[in-house]
Amino acid sequence: MKKFIGLLLVLLIITVSAMAGGYQVRLQGQKQTGIGLIGTPLKFGASSIFYNPGALSMMESKYSFSLGVSPIFSTAYFQKSGSDYQAQTDNATGTPFYFYGAAKVSDKLAVGLGIYIPYGSSTTWDDDWAGQMLIQNIKLQSVYFQPTLSYQINEKLGIGAGFAYVTGNVDLNKALPYNDNSEANLEGSTSSYGYNIGVFFQANEKLSLGVDYRSKVMMEVEDGDATFIVPASLSTSIPATNKFNAELPLPANLDFGLAYQLNKKLMLAAEVNWVMWGTYDTLTFTFKESGDLLNSSSPREYKDSWIVRIGAEYKLNEKIIIRAGGYYDPSPTNDLYFNPETVSLNTLVYTLGLTYKPTEKLCIDLSYIQTFGLETDKSYEPENFSGRYKAQSYIPGIGVTYSF
Repeated sequence: MKKFIGLLLVLLIITVSAMAGGYQVRLQGQKQTGIGLIGTPLKFGASSIFYNPGALSMMESKYSFSLGVSPIFSTAYFQKSGSDYQAQTDNATGTPFYFYGAAKVSDKLAVGLGIYIPYGSSTTWDDDWAGQMLIQNIKLQSVYFQPTLSYQINEKLGIGAGFAYVTGNVDLNKALPYNDNSEANLEGSTSSYGYNIGVFFQANEKLSLGVDYRSKVMMEVEDGDATFIVPASLSTSIPATNKFNAELPLPANLDFGLAYQLNKKLMLAAEVNWVMWGTYDTLTFTFKESGDLLNSSSPREYKDSWIVRIGAEYKLNEKIIIRAGGYYDPSPTNDLYFNPETVSLNTLVYTLGLTYKPTEKLCIDLSYIQTFGLETDKSYEPENFSGRYKAQSYIPGIGVTYSF
């Protein structure tokens, strides 16, 4: 029974860490994506709802609408320590989307609504791979609904804030060490609240600056469903179904950025993101049916990360704008508790983008991201599971912006 309890602890750690430390999806506007996912110092219309609500009141049109999708094609690779054994994921294509709509109700006041996915992942290993006792597959998604207000204090300064209602769900499967058919499934859903505030400053015709803060969101999973398939001989000691509660933070983000219009055609931009993963120190959860027997706290000891981004935009002519950018994204995970449900490695990234304007009001925006998760040795000490990981992904994107 103690061994089974330990397996349950591992399972719950994996489930909630995927929600907290999974893929942070910053694909919230193809223009920003193409320029290195930089948006805080830029005023690109309705998509400022995510990147910097302070810039929303500075948009030049009365109405702005933007929608897009960025399919994620990703693969992670694993080689077990001390052997030639190798495995790789067969992940389903992720499809994070966004929709933004905004209107200026006066010369100074703008309102808007954003619907977007800032967290989500899908990881699928073979059912019989070496780490099947840790994870076989997981699907995770969160959706934010953010009404936003923005006010232009003067010609140079805009402030804004948004309230975020957040929904999320997770579906996880892993093997159990009893027979070939033993497995566990956990499913849960939750909702919570957060906020987004920003300040945009147009220092002069060439220089703009921005700061944005997206709050921590506390996700509380209540009455999640746990289902276990085990041999009949264990059915009296291992309940086939159970309920669980868990609580975890989605980290706050603080972003600083600046953009400089070098000449009529070329703009340069840079941004720094402080992702406050350090708030995720310990995971606490409670099982309904088994009471205090399964209640536990487990250290995670994530650390804050800093992401530095650079990018450029070049206007070829009145109809075509091209973009490029790059950044380095360090992993926040603790090397002693590295779970392969989301292979978060130190990552190098480059981005490309293009906007085509068939009319003055309509923009067709394309983007492309290539990521390289740097090959690294990692371990999960509670299960003595270690090996060498690497990962890569490519993410094309398409969006449409209509302003009038």
